Amino acid sequence: MSLTLTVDGERWRSHLRATAEAHPGLVPVCKGNGYGFTLGRLARRTQWLLDQDLAPTTADTIAVGTYAELPEVSSRYDGSLLVLTPWRPFGPAVDALADDRLARRLVHTVSRLEDLGDLLARRPDARFVLERSTSMQRHGLSARELWTAAEHLQGRGARLEGVALHLPLGQGTHVTEVDRLLNDVVGAGPPETGPTGVLGAHTIWVSHLSEEELATLRHRWPDFTFRPRIGTGLWLGDRGALRVTSTVLDVHPVERGDAFGYRGRTAPKSGHLLVVSGGTAHGIGLEAPSGDLGLKGRAGTLARGGLDALGFVRSPFSLDGKQRLFAEPPHMQASMLFVPSGSRVPVVGEQLDVRVRYTITSFDRVDVV
Repeated sequence: MSLTLTVDGERWRSHLRATAEAHPGLVPVCKGNGYGFTLGRLARRTQWLLDQDLAPTTADTIAVGTYAELPEVSSRYDGSLLVLTPWRPFGPAVDALADDRLARRLVHTVSRLEDLGDLLARRPDARFVLERSTSMQRHGLSARELWTAAEHLQGRGARLEGVALHLPLGQGTHVTEVDRLLNDVVGAGPPETGPTGVLGAHTIWVSHLSEEELATLRHRWPDFTFRPRIGTGLWLGDRGALRVTSTVLDVHPVERGDAFGYRGRTAPKSGHLLVVSGGTAHGIGLEAPSGDLGLKGRAGTLARGGLDALGFVRSPFSLDGKQRLFAEPPHMQASMLFVPSGSRVPVVGEQLDVRVRYTITSFDRVDVV
């Protein structure tokens, strides 16, 4: 009686290992809802990768999104902990500095000059990466600020772990932009070796580079070590290993004009109402803004809007390979679907396939089989 994610364990683990082997120095990203798996489960799986016979540094660091996510991950994983959200002198970021044992494992992201001075004043032994701004225009130091930061760090013995580049998605090749940014790093000349022995100035933490782009950059910049931070491609890269199902909780015959639901809607014609597990509390019926700006994406948006205006909205629940319509907006933990006469009627307890966006879905159960 739940919304369940079932994972083909052997196939999923094979994909994880193959991805790690293809990306030496891999930094698994575990943030948000844990891509549907939960943060704790991904932390344990990253520890499994760390214990495999892989290339040096592969999976020796895990990346979390925020400082608030650290407790769920740090107790299930033994390596270093990179926080992607830049350090700020307030809230959980400051609290994390108070725990000596945790602080030794933390790698902070520094994206502002004032934060660099504040962090080192509070914790001179803090480990950190300097984030260089990219065409994302989200966080990061300008080229001039990177030079200033490098000058500030000279002779301090700071534990610089590298430079971070967070690149946009779907913008063609990133090689030209990365070439330009790496020239900035070379020009700034940050300290090359810190107390940990890490080649800070020559370690580049990158997001959203393809295997081909990484291969090209490694060839062009042989003195640099690239650490690819990967989340979606790692955890969700083999969708065939994942199946989401919902349980049919109730089935009710209706005739045209019969009232039902919270809002007293009426049935458009005879058929059946299905009550199935999975609602807004799980992320069902919630939609993030679409990144598809093409004609096909816009046409889909218009079509969904037209259906909504008529009271018919296609649900992510499928019966016999066909997506069924919501009878009304999803409830918190269940949804009502309409199945017209002539279609097969499922029985209570039957499982329906569900198409979800994993990064906004919370499952009642995750079964790795």
